Amino acid sequence: MSTTLRINGKSHQVDLPEDVPLLWVLRDEIGLTGTKFGCGVAACGACTVHIGGEAVRSCQVALSDVWDDITTIEGIGTPDTLAAVQKAWIANQVAQCGYCQSGQIMQAASLLAENPSPSDADINDAMQGNLCRCGTYPRIRAAIHDAAQMIKEA
Repeated sequence: MSTTLRINGKSHQVDLPEDVPLLWVLRDEIGLTGTKFGCGVAACGACTVHIGGEAVRSCQVALSDVWDDITTIEGIGTPDTLAAVQKAWIANQVAQCGYCQSGQIMQAASLLAENPSPSDADINDAMQGNLCRCGTYPRIRAAIHDAAQMIKEA
């Protein structure tokens, strides 16, 4: 099946079976390896991307089910112009092993787009499906609060 996807503002033509998970399209066909494979059953959040601005687990979205433009971790900032959530992640030294961080950042960016002033409870609710084996949850929460403040000040 030939499909055109709009990913990080660019069109990509892929010729793959319609049931191929979006995760593998992004990583293997397009070469965007910032989106990680974690569990394959949407339980860990490592593969989180945005479709139409909504945070989704790309391991469970079939190619034929993509309904809008896709944004991956590579699309939310550049090395010269980081997104507020990326700046906050660095400032709070969130990452340890780093494996889950692209999914964490994508989920946090979606939360902040929907709720620019989240409480701790809002953050816990939104982030509960994103696992961090290193246990940096307090730093993640602090970074989200800091990113919210940066966005307000911008």
